[in-house]
Amino acid sequence: MHEWALAEAVNSAAVEVGEKEGLKEITELNIRIGRLQQIDLKTFEFALSHLRSPMLENAKFNLKTVEAELKCRACEHAWNFNPKDLGEDASESIHFIPEVAHVYVKCPKCDSPDFEVVAGRGVWIESIKGVR
Repeated sequence: MHEWALAEAVNSAAVEVGEKEGLKEITELNIRIGRLQQIDLKTFEFALSHLRSPMLENAKFNLKTVEAELKCRACEHAWNFNPKDLGEDASESIHFIPEVAHVYVKCPKCDSPDFEVVAGRGVWIESIKGVR
């Protein structure tokens, strides 16, 4: 499951930032997860809680999903998108490789497959709180 790999990457990135900022302990992480990643939040939280480095031993993880917003390059129509609406096979493909959304998704206004992902992709640490 890529939730574990993502949790490990978040843990490593948080520790790296914490060390650069001179933190002894990270107490809180605000993490944003794009809807296109289709991460199982319970699995991700479980992985985060079990992959804690000593600096994150008592950290609280706040997860927030960022809705996927797409914008058509042909007609400039913008819309929210949920990969689960496509069915299991397409949704699963997008889960592992979000870039393949272009194969399955078309603009609801002009039917063009040429769109950009404005929001809702990736996993990132929005903020870190800690003790110096």
